[in-house]
Amino acid sequence: MLKITEKAKEVLDQHFEDKDKEPIRIYIASACSGTRLALGIDSAKEGDETINLEGYDFVVDEELLAQAKPMVIDLSPMGIEISSSLVFEEENGCGGGCSGCGCG
Repeated sequence: MLKITEKAKEVLDQHFEDKDKEPIRIYIASACSGTRLALGIDSAKEGDETINLEGYDFVVDEELLAQAKPMVIDLSPMGIEISSSLVFEEENGCGGGCSGCGCG
């Protein structure tokens, strides 16, 4: 359902090294580089599922979780990425990186 690689866990461990661990939300984010799954600090809300993994609480909207599973949190050259079964279609041909922002 949800997995985290050792490299991604190391990044989270470094981030929370001198902080209290807070719940981490997995959500759909839209930016000039396209639509993707992202992480952010947030508390659980009604309709969320909380998954404890490697000492971290990940909160995900139940509907998103059902559509996106399995999800893997991993480290790429661009930072933490979340792969899933979701396929995001780019609107208006956008999603070509920050230089593509003028295409809307």
